[in-house]
Amino acid sequence: MDVLAVPTERNKGWYLALMAPNTKGPTFAWLDPSRLYCNSLALADCVKDLLSPFCCDTIDLVAGIDAMGFILGTSVATILGKGFLAIRKAGHLCVATQSQNYTDYTGREKTMEIRLDVLKPGMKVLLVDQWIETGGTMKAAIQLVERLGATVVGVAAVAIENTEGGKWIKENYKFSHCIPNELQSQIDQKHLDSLNSFIN
Repeated sequence: MDVLAVPTERNKGWYLALMAPNTKGPTFAWLDPSRLYCNSLALADCVKDLLSPFCCDTIDLVAGIDAMGFILGTSVATILGKGFLAIRKAGHLCVATQSQNYTDYTGREKTMEIRLDVLKPGMKVLLVDQWIETGGTMKAAIQLVERLGATVVGVAAVAIENTEGGKWIKENYKFSHCIPNELQSQIDQKHLDSLNSFIN
């Protein structure tokens, strides 16, 4: 599908066909969701779908996870008219921080940090990331937000895979993702039929 193409009928998740397959091997994620952000209507519809379950919820702040969660997170914050808090990889913030170790989807041990001067007890935060595979990164973000006394209103991502960590998030937090039920099994098997249209 051409990256700027827009179908006549824009059903939920139509923009997922814009995502590109991994062509660089096993050290990279199995697909590139960021290609859909190049299409303005795809990005707008993606954000609209992510926000739909939270339309009646009070949200004080949106927090996004370094780095791809920054794109969706700031888009969500702009639509809501709320501020955006960046949850960073360790070593990038030049202010006092709280840190949390975690294991990412590649199995590597990492650390993320959050600044101490924004979150307050009782503040309601929507956490946003691009993709939740093992859930390790999002769980660390949840721990950071809650440790500073704020409440996680929900978790939003383009996709949440039904891994152990993904299921834990779905069972314990209100969540939103853009995957129609009929595509969830393809996501969990790490292959979308729409990727077949890309010729290597």
